[in-house]
Amino acid sequence: MTDTATAPALGATKPATVPARPFFSSGPCAKPPGWDASKLATESLGRSHRSKIGKTRLAYCIDLMRELLNLPDTHRIGIVPGSDTGAFEMAMWTMLGARPVTTLAWESFGEGWVTDAVKQLKIDPTVIRADYGALPDLTQIDWATDVLFTWNGTTSGVRVPNADFIPADREGLSFADATSGVFAYDIDWSKIDVATFSWQKVLGGEGGHGVLILGPRAVERLESYTPAWPLPKVFRLVSKGKLTEGVFKGETINTPSMLAVEDAIASLEWAKSLGAGGLIARSDANAAALDRIVADRDWLGHLAADPASRSKTSVCLTVAGADEAFIKTMAGLLEKEGAAYDVAGYRDAPAGLRIWCGATVDTADIESLGPWLDWAYATAKNAV
Repeated sequence: MTDTATAPALGATKPATVPARPFFSSGPCAKPPGWDASKLATESLGRSHRSKIGKTRLAYCIDLMRELLNLPDTHRIGIVPGSDTGAFEMAMWTMLGARPVTTLAWESFGEGWVTDAVKQLKIDPTVIRADYGALPDLTQIDWATDVLFTWNGTTSGVRVPNADFIPADREGLSFADATSGVFAYDIDWSKIDVATFSWQKVLGGEGGHGVLILGPRAVERLESYTPAWPLPKVFRLVSKGKLTEGVFKGETINTPSMLAVEDAIASLEWAKSLGAGGLIARSDANAAALDRIVADRDWLGHLAADPASRSKTSVCLTVAGADEAFIKTMAGLLEKEGAAYDVAGYRDAPAGLRIWCGATVDTADIESLGPWLDWAYATAKNAV
């Protein structure tokens, strides 16, 4: 099938076939290919998470994540409440305040961490900002401070190219909100002191649970520093001055959903069959397929202009002349036809489309989007 930039001029011709799996939401994201609820292990359901089987399954989930992420033994990994947001808040509330703070903000979630640092923790951080579609000047960062950043800005489609901007001899800690980045990029863990993510992104898992990764410098901070503010129970990682090691062995702070854990295990086992490189390759192929669609259309563009910092997971697109109402119309048309679900851009971002290209999406489904985008664009324009 050939797509051309002039397709809309031919009129709103509806394509004959739809993507086999039209799930392009940027969270929760598409389930892995072949996923079936009836295939999930259920022996842990109805059992205590502190039972032998409960702790065994939680520990197995952690072991699978460690293996797939190639996480060194120096780094701990734990399952915590509240999705990626809860995990990052936990890191901020337990470790910030020991030294000055720098926050990087180029999209909604980065701005959220700025708000929490200023209004909730009453810290006066240095804020380095960039507009939607751009990356801040990373050379401005003072690494004598603790630095908060999003690895992959889900709502802007802008990411850090790699971890080269983080010095090995940094004095402060690096805090990476990596929820749309882990499993899709090769991360140098020696540069990361704190990382957070959730299963609902590249793994296509369920929401509600976060993952917290701590490097040795973060553990040292937790054991040597007590914040000035009170900590809720679900944020407490230290007991009697020592890290609560059980949290990083499957002994969760509060009761997890064992169904969500089993779903995550199923996704991780699928991912293991591909290997870390296979997951990255699938995301790369999907992003490349979408890039070809954009290149063939003069009315479609990338919000992230620089390919070096353009996301390969949450790809944000501009639509010529479109406002929020136009995008809502386009997204509604696509959903009604079962051609693409949840592709409108984030509510705080500039009006546009957002297509998830993570590993659980099939490249053939990305490729089949082109004619449907043409149809939706032409139909929406004809309706104006």
